[in-house]
Amino acid sequence: MPEKKTAEKEDKLVNISRKSFIFVLILLSALIVVSIVLTYVIPKGAYQTKTENGEEVVDYQSYIPLENEPGIPVWKGVLAPFLLLGSGDGINIIMLSVFLLVIVGTFQAMDDNKGIKVIVDRVISKFRNHRFLLLSIVSFVFMGFGAMLGLFEEMLTLLPVIVILSLSLGYDSFTGFLVSIVSCGFGFSSAVTNPFTVLFASQLIDVNPMIKIWFRIIIFFVMYGLIELFLLLYTKKIDKKPEASYTYESDSKIKDRLFKEEIIPDEKKIFITYLVFFAVVLTTLITFSVIDSVRDYTVVALIAVFLIGGTLAALIASGFKFKKTVKSFFKGVVSVIPTILFILMASSVKYILVEGKVLPTITNTINGLVTNKNPYSLALVLFLIVLVLEFFISSSTAKAIFVISILKVLTLGLTKEMQVLIYTFADGYTNLLFPTSPVLLIGLSMIEFSYFKWLKKSWPLFAVTFALVIAFLMIGILIGY
Repeated sequence: MPEKKTAEKEDKLVNISRKSFIFVLILLSALIVVSIVLTYVIPKGAYQTKTENGEEVVDYQSYIPLENEPGIPVWKGVLAPFLLLGSGDGINIIMLSVFLLVIVGTFQAMDDNKGIKVIVDRVISKFRNHRFLLLSIVSFVFMGFGAMLGLFEEMLTLLPVIVILSLSLGYDSFTGFLVSIVSCGFGFSSAVTNPFTVLFASQLIDVNPMIKIWFRIIIFFVMYGLIELFLLLYTKKIDKKPEASYTYESDSKIKDRLFKEEIIPDEKKIFITYLVFFAVVLTTLITFSVIDSVRDYTVVALIAVFLIGGTLAALIASGFKFKKTVKSFFKGVVSVIPTILFILMASSVKYILVEGKVLPTITNTINGLVTNKNPYSLALVLFLIVLVLEFFISSSTAKAIFVISILKVLTLGLTKEMQVLIYTFADGYTNLLFPTSPVLLIGLSMIEFSYFKWLKKSWPLFAVTFALVIAFLMIGILIGY
């Protein structure tokens, strides 16, 4: 019996170790405690509302300090991961959680039917002598998804496939994480036409995002070059010494299963079935991302496609073995439940600060920090301010409304395009850095890599990244972007 349980554990596509789970749990619990304490330390405040075009909006020039207001009740802070489901962010968190459960369940069924192995083997057969070229292409595609379509958390769906692809190429899970989640995150931050940052913020501040798009395209390719350099140095290192892999131990379990010699019946049928399935997924993803009227329903559409199409594909691939397909699906669902807790805990930081009435005070402080400064120092101050806000407000659209609404009523001496660029830079890269980013924590847990180990190994990448970001801001001001 114990041996059977161990085997089942290793066969899970998402296998979060107990050590990683406890570590992330402690980290997020500490953030919740700090947030509760801040509501007792930071003065309380509020904004009045006003009517614009028949709609009631927040007036960011009407800050009112609130005297003798207590901090958030401790019990409310402790229960914040559950209470926030009834807040304005609740529906988004619920949808993200359902999305993750369905996606992992579908991929688990696909993996149990050898679908992932069949597809990966076909791809590798075409690039066996050009391994790094294949990684570079995959990285470019993921980065393009982030920069053009604003995709990020959706790319978690493909992480298991890319990890197995990387392992099959002779690399490791960390490589798969780099070419998928990190590349997509860098694309989201470069934001050529990202609808959730560039387009949305440009609309809020009333500027055409296409007029000076050439500068953002240059930024995209520079950042792509940086990612590829980091990827090249890492893959060269593990090529010379496989034991230097950051995920060497955890990968050994996957490799034993992945490279086991076996005859797969109906391999052609499995390949065609999942090829059609991924074509439908990709079509849905692009269609819903580029059409404004349905963009908000992208996650809902993907849930439907994966639940219906993924189940049908799994049934066809398994020879219509319904019981086996259902068992595989729920094995995947159970394996990802810990990550749902991570999402709830990370999201509760903002909830606590909102309920504690301290965010208006933070906003009002911004007004004082950005006055009477030259454009160069002002750009840096605004960049740092949005970085701080990013720690507490992970949603790009929510933060855009919050930040851009403030910028609109200030006389800053910066062009509107530059203000959008500052916001985009500060909003994006921190999704791969701050522990309040659910996508980062989920992605790291899926490859059994701790958060602090990620910081330790990736700091050179982010040090160069932020140096380039500051350089681009200074250049942008200099050339009148």
